[in-house]
Amino acid sequence: MSAERVAVAPIRHETTVDVSPADAFAAFTDGMNAWWPREDTWSGEALERIAIEPRHGGFAHEIGPGGMRLDWGRVAAWEPPHRLALSWQIRPDRVPEVSPANATQVELRFEATPGGGTRVRLVHDGWERHGEGGAAYRDAFDAAGSWQRILEAYAAAVVPREEAPWSGLST
Repeated sequence: MSAERVAVAPIRHETTVDVSPADAFAAFTDGMNAWWPREDTWSGEALERIAIEPRHGGFAHEIGPGGMRLDWGRVAAWEPPHRLALSWQIRPDRVPEVSPANATQVELRFEATPGGGTRVRLVHDGWERHGEGGAAYRDAFDAAGSWQRILEAYAAAVVPREEAPWSGLST
């Protein structure tokens, strides 16, 4: 007999940036290595690279010291320039979660705003997949300000693609 999972409220955050949805999406995906806070990785200051493979089924991963690769998510939806969804395969104890069935989900939507900017809406959901500890993981994650800090770093780094260090990359 399996235990019934009780729904846990998602984490929701948003930010607005003064670039088009295409540039906002590119900054989040292609430009991730330039802005993702190092304290929000396993490698910390030794991080060599953090990236998302630009396709459905691609991996979200980091490359740490000595070239060690840690996969921490999988792309569930790659719909430039409007939507990105990925599994968040990190357990409450910060160990990689190998089973996608036990992973939470992160969805980002990039919506044009009047005046040419973009509202970026983030929803991190599925905390109940962690069982009884899911609600506590969600609360601790949110209390730590993780997504708020990540989105603030992202918003501070967003520039039009022609000015961006990642402008040679494709979405």
